[in-house]
Amino acid sequence: MSPSSSENDDAVSSKGKSPREWFNKKILFLAVGSVGVVFGDIGTSPLYAIKACFHGKHAITPNIMNILGVLSLIFWSMIIVVSIKYVIFILRADNKGEGGIFALVSLLNTPGQSLSRLVKYILLFAGIIGAGLLYGDGVITPAISVLSAIEGLEVATSAAAPFVLPLTCVVLVLLFSLQRRGTAHIGKLFSPIMVLWFVCIGAFGITQIMSEPTVFRAINPVYALDFFVNNGTHGIIVLGSVVLCITGCEALYADLGHFGRNAIRLSWFSFVLPTLLCNYFGQGALLLAHPEMNINPFYKTVPEILLYPMIGLSTVATVIASQALISGAFSLTQQAVQLGLCPRVRIVHTSSEMQGQIYVPFVNYALMIACIGVVIGFKESGALAGAYGIAVTGTMIITSLLYFLVLTHYRKWSLWKVIPLVGIFLAFDVAYVAGNTFKIADGGWFPLFVAAIIAMAMTTWKKGRQELYRNLIGSRFPLESFLSELPKSHMPRVPGTAVFMTLSPVGTPPALLHHVKHNHVLHEKVVLLSIINTDSPMVPAGERIKLADLGQGFYRVEAFYGFMQKPNVPQIMKIVAQYGLVTDPMTTTFYLGRETLLTGGKSKMMRWRKAFFAFMSRNAGNPTSYFGIPANRVVELGSQIEL
Repeated sequence: MSPSSSENDDAVSSKGKSPREWFNKKILFLAVGSVGVVFGDIGTSPLYAIKACFHGKHAITPNIMNILGVLSLIFWSMIIVVSIKYVIFILRADNKGEGGIFALVSLLNTPGQSLSRLVKYILLFAGIIGAGLLYGDGVITPAISVLSAIEGLEVATSAAAPFVLPLTCVVLVLLFSLQRRGTAHIGKLFSPIMVLWFVCIGAFGITQIMSEPTVFRAINPVYALDFFVNNGTHGIIVLGSVVLCITGCEALYADLGHFGRNAIRLSWFSFVLPTLLCNYFGQGALLLAHPEMNINPFYKTVPEILLYPMIGLSTVATVIASQALISGAFSLTQQAVQLGLCPRVRIVHTSSEMQGQIYVPFVNYALMIACIGVVIGFKESGALAGAYGIAVTGTMIITSLLYFLVLTHYRKWSLWKVIPLVGIFLAFDVAYVAGNTFKIADGGWFPLFVAAIIAMAMTTWKKGRQELYRNLIGSRFPLESFLSELPKSHMPRVPGTAVFMTLSPVGTPPALLHHVKHNHVLHEKVVLLSIINTDSPMVPAGERIKLADLGQGFYRVEAFYGFMQKPNVPQIMKIVAQYGLVTDPMTTTFYLGRETLLTGGKSKMMRWRKAFFAFMSRNAGNPTSYFGIPANRVVELGSQIEL
């Protein structure tokens, strides 16, 4: 059974089971599955979160009040930010069952929303920045997770210190090398391993708590307030490390479509949250008794006899956590391509059963090089903590602002309800951002740099495509005029079908005009095919095709796809056959336009952005392979366009 995004499939019964019984078993199955996919990132945070607070450049002294203060901040962060903000509220902001920052943006672009053009542009830009930060997160998560796991060898023996970086790089290379095989098969092992991981860290935490039960005083929020009173600015800086305990919230939201909100909520509240809190409080109890163990408190909670097995389990758990972020980067890229924010890239589907199982070679190897680079550059997980915090908090504050607009414009909530709720979320987000601004010079610049590069590339591609579209449409010959003149030309018609791919369903495609001009012949059937991307994540098969018979053997086909779907032209031709347009694949030729862009035109884009757009356009993925068109049935007709 593959994960489903539907929350309402409880009407199905099987083998005599009642609908409610079947629904409960399905939710339980998905809840167990979500442990291995959704919570990998946040589940491995105990490896480095407490350590970052009490050891490193910005660490604070591990005395009683500071330990209780940090634990209080961790407890209330997980309750208010993860449990209330994301698990209870943000998961409700789904777009037809799908989550993620682009799904949130698309909710505000649905028809009927009273948003100005400027506000919509700002929303899109916010989504792009959030996506850029998520790519930065996709670089830092594998690096800091795997590095922090293998650093456990230094706890076992100081002789292992020289081997930590090389081993980390080897694990990362293996991790990214395995991506081409897909996660469809190895994903079955994720949940049992992560369940074992959570059980172990929870058990080790409880063992420490039993020796220092006074650690539960930290549940009192007064200790969090006293922490800031006693430490001032330094307390705010440490808050930037506390945020590491809530990493993975955006991944949790992005995976909504795979498991559904009920399954995610069940696994979080009944299993993941209790085990995480037990481990954090266990590390705190250890430091209360032995503050000198602040160098690596996570592994100090592990019995010495189990240290090496736990290092192995930690490494596997961090690989699983990294896998979720890498897969998320693949999905994010596919969505960006469909939304017109990214050039076409080669996308490989690694599973015939699950649509979300994809592999993007360019993104994979770019992430691998970046991960190895930051591991070598930062050298230890503590140094990476500052960079990680910026990526997480930047995305969280964007999500809160977008959620405010969703509640006020899409859900039509009154301001007196929205402001207090989102105000609490933003108060935490702003505090986290403030704590991490002090770490920009120590590595926080890296995800900001990644986000800036991604934003520049996406906005340039979006603007360039708009200018190209405007140029093509403005110069298009009206299709009605072309069809009215066609009988007068006595154009020979040959057997077979010609499919002309066109950006817009308006006017005559330039490729068709070039074909007629140079070849002076037309096929018996001429199909003008436009693939139109929507703001919805998925378009049902029944709403996929719009077919119009234009007469004289000409047909207009519009194929609609969501931003989480990949178009496939041969499948489209099979679907239109059900509408009456029957074609023979062996006598069908596909005509594509290939534009050579010149930068000396009159568009308002800056010259360097024109050159950058032209560079991306030249290096975009081959449309033949992207749309699944048989390569031996494609004809490309070129033209020059001045931007």
